[in-house]
Order: sequence, then structure tokens, then C-alpha cells
Amino acid sequence: MAVTIRGKTLAVPIVQGGMGIGVSLERLAGAVAANGGMGTLSAALCGFREPDFPVNPREADLRALARQVGRAKELAKGAGLVAVNVMVAAAQYAASVRTALRAEVDAVVCGAGLPKDLPGLAAEAGNEDAALAPVVSGGRSAALICKLWDRRYGRVPDFVVLEGPLAGGHLGFSPQEAREAQAGRPRPLSALLAEVLESLAPFREKYGRDIPVFVAGGVKNGGEMRGYMDQGAAGAQFATRFIATEECDASPGYKRALLNAGAEDVTIVQSPVGMPGRALRSPLIQRVEAGTQPEITRCGRCLSACDCRTAPYCISKALIAAVEGDWENGLFFCGANAGEVRELSTVKEQMDQILDEWRTAP
Repeated sequence: MAVTIRGKTLAVPIVQGGMGIGVSLERLAGAVAANGGMGTLSAALCGFREPDFPVNPREADLRALARQVGRAKELAKGAGLVAVNVMVAAAQYAASVRTALRAEVDAVVCGAGLPKDLPGLAAEAGNEDAALAPVVSGGRSAALICKLWDRRYGRVPDFVVLEGPLAGGHLGFSPQEAREAQAGRPRPLSALLAEVLESLAPFREKYGRDIPVFVAGGVKNGGEMRGYMDQGAAGAQFATRFIATEECDASPGYKRALLNAGAEDVTIVQSPVGMPGRALRSPLIQRVEAGTQPEITRCGRCLSACDCRTAPYCISKALIAAVEGDWENGLFFCGANAGEVRELSTVKEQMDQILDEWRTAP
């Protein structure tokens, strides 16, 4: 069951997905790592609670990120791995990667775009021990990033996160594919896994080592995780179920919104960054659908792909509202199975349950 990633042992093949803004910070990531898994902080505007954030957001974010990495590693007490998720689409992508690596994070995971230059940033930061991983949506993107890193840097990913179309947050699929998945016709995660494994095979052979793949998006339980592991996955990434834990860094209001949601409350949204996403159908989303959401009046240019002149709402403001429990104005990202989360628990209870389901799966 244990997975070796860049010389470090992940005792439990469970990755907690990074959730921003502020949903997965040091408390959640540290708790998951302390229980033998990979806990993941989100670098997205992680300094939003810093006193100077309104006037100096970029320095506030980087300062907070370094502190949060250190605190998560303290909480982990040498167990598991502490990772940071950085969006390639973020304006501070490169600076966040360097900051996390200089804070001695165990792994950097990048999604919302392909991290073509991630190994170069790691070399600049002087941290050659950290694992580097892309988030991919299929074999094509996995092959592309491997080819680029192999040619430019002489290395390949230390592991890969494969997010299928039932994942929460931003999706690496077309709006049509996302809507088809929401309607109950997703591209099977098993088929995507087979594609990714095939695309990684020549690079595993060339470098003489494994490239573990963690499947994500719609993995309901440990039994399903075992099924994917039987097909070649190293483990699975879970995110939404960890929101409803005592250690999650989100407010009680966010957790209540999730616990009160049913399957009918989960919908596909169009993110201001130009990607489809999956979230709860909050009043904000209803106003956007009705064309009554007020225009953006202030923009901090936190996302390079977002144009405040055409965006239907400020995604940063909406995500901060969500993490603070503002149901009226928040964007509550979640996975397709959010309606099945019904009880508040602890990280240990969640991980024990996943492992029990893994052990007892037929």
C-alpha cells in the first residue's frame, strides 16, 4: 500500500486535494499528513486573513504561504507528506512555487494549466528534494508534460494527479464534457487512467522508476480506490469529504452549506478564468444565471486569465465569501458526490473509513 515518492514514503495512498481559497491550509494539510497521507495546502490567495492583505495582497500571500507550510510540517510530525497546490493560471504562480519550495514543502502540485517550467522553478529555489507533479485530465496532457520536462530538464514528474470530469472546482474538460458528466454521462475514470498509464510507460522505462498516478474526481470511497489501484493507480485523491472535518480550515458556515446540500444542489458553473467548474448552486450562481449579479468594481489581477471587464463575478471575492460561510455571495466549489456528505467528522475518522473500505472491498 505504501508509495515511494522522490525517496520519501507515503504510508497511506491517500492524497487530500488542494482547495482554495482558504479551505485547505495548514490545519487540514497537517492533519492528513500526520495520519500518513499527503496533505495539500492551496496557495490561492492564502494570505487573505493577513492584516495588510487589502493593500498588499501579493506579499501577504507569500508571507502566509511560507508560514503555513512550516506549520503544516510541524503538525505532521514527520509523517506523510505536505504538498502545496499552485494554479498555473495564478498571477503569482512562479513566486508561490519558489516560496513553497524555499519553505521546504515536500511536494508541489500544479493544475489549472500545464506547469511547463516547474522543474526550472525548483532549480531556481534550490530545493531538489521536493516532488513535482502536474494535474492532468488524460493521457494527452500527461504525455505532453513528460515530453517537455524530459527534453528541457532531463526529468519527469515524481507523480501525477489524474482529475476526471466529476471533480470539484476547476475542470480540465470542455464545458460540454463537464455538462455531460454532470448529467450522468462522464468519461469513465478507468478509461482515463488507462490512457495516462500508457502515456507514462515509455518515461517510466527511460528513467527506470515508477511515476505513481493518483486518481481523483468522483472516487466515492476506499472500495472504489482499491478498484482503481487494481488497474494500476497508486492511490486516490479526495477533497470534498475532507471539508466536513473538524480540522478543515473553512468556516463552520462553509461546512454547513456542504452538509445541507443534496445532489440536486451541485451544478456546473463557468469560471471567470475561462474554465468550467463544479460548485453548489448558491444565490451567487443563481444571480449569475439570471443576469442580475452586479458588475465587478475592483480587481486585484490575481488571475492572469481573468478579465474583470467581462467576468460575471470576481472569483477571488466569491471564494473568500464562501470560506467565511457567506452563503449569499460565496462560490462553494465541491465534487459531484457532495450530496453524499452528511456528517461532520475528523481527518482520522475519514482516513480510517477509507482504509477500512479498501480492506473490505471484494
